[in-house]
Amino acid sequence: MDAPILPSIEKELKLEALISRTHHSTSIEGNRLSKEEVAIIVSGGKLEARPKDKKEVLNYIAALKFVDKYGPSIKQMTPAVVLKLHGLITKGILSARQSGNFRDKMVYVIDSFGRTVFTPPKDNEVPHLVKDLCAWLNSKEAMGFYPVLTAGIAHYEFVRIHPFIDGNGRVGRALATLILYKLNFDIKDFFTLDDYYNEDRASYYAALQSVDPESIDITQWLEYFVEGVMVQINRIKKEVYELSVDKHLKEKIGGQKRLSGRQIEAFKCVRRHGKITVGELAALTKVVTRTALRDLNKMREMGILKLIGKTGRSAYYELA
Repeated sequence: MDAPILPSIEKELKLEALISRTHHSTSIEGNRLSKEEVAIIVSGGKLEARPKDKKEVLNYIAALKFVDKYGPSIKQMTPAVVLKLHGLITKGILSARQSGNFRDKMVYVIDSFGRTVFTPPKDNEVPHLVKDLCAWLNSKEAMGFYPVLTAGIAHYEFVRIHPFIDGNGRVGRALATLILYKLNFDIKDFFTLDDYYNEDRASYYAALQSVDPESIDITQWLEYFVEGVMVQINRIKKEVYELSVDKHLKEKIGGQKRLSGRQIEAFKCVRRHGKITVGELAALTKVVTRTALRDLNKMREMGILKLIGKTGRSAYYELA
């Protein structure tokens, strides 16, 4: 995101990202709250829901705020940071002995049919493996990679280690975001991969399971991860544009008057290209010339557009 964003729009995007990240990451793990219900909790409102669902949401919000606040300033990735994230995410859900501590027994990843699909390392190997992962993240090799690749590699390795009795998915996704912050990947607090994962969980799990345990070839997983980053960046750009359009229109016409769908398309076209003709709007919205002319003249009367040139093919409209 290299273009300046108005503070009011940035604030709205950050709030939407916090709600979206929280909803989608907890939803992947079985949380029953809708995005609208999560928004109520984020705003501090009261909500009748299962206590565990509300607690998971509140905990994930706390973890994301930790990531957003401290991510850019963390100099060294350490097991203590990983344990801190887990403690925030599982506080009051797991026992005090389990929350914020590595697992002390063997675990297995099973599918919906109860079949074991992955066997993580033994519990006595976990502290050493997490320490090794952190050491790699602090290495020149990791620092030399494109940040998205480093975050993708770390995400997979964390899931493979499965350091905790529960909460590995949420911690892994929060950790990937933290790594992007640490490596100065400019995501401005409103970048989220969680909805990309949640919109197609089957692809998310398939990509994670695509890695051959013998060769440890994570190419397919990284392709999936990088594609997700690109999808979300393009989504943010679209949201920024649409919010900018909405703000400009509100400034021009206030909150009382409304534009038709065709008029909104005309406004977007002028924002992109600087001008629009009657013929261009007619072709864009698939209406007759007379209808397009009426739409544009109405926008001129509202003070949104101004007519340049005399009527005819040479005439066009631009922002007033």
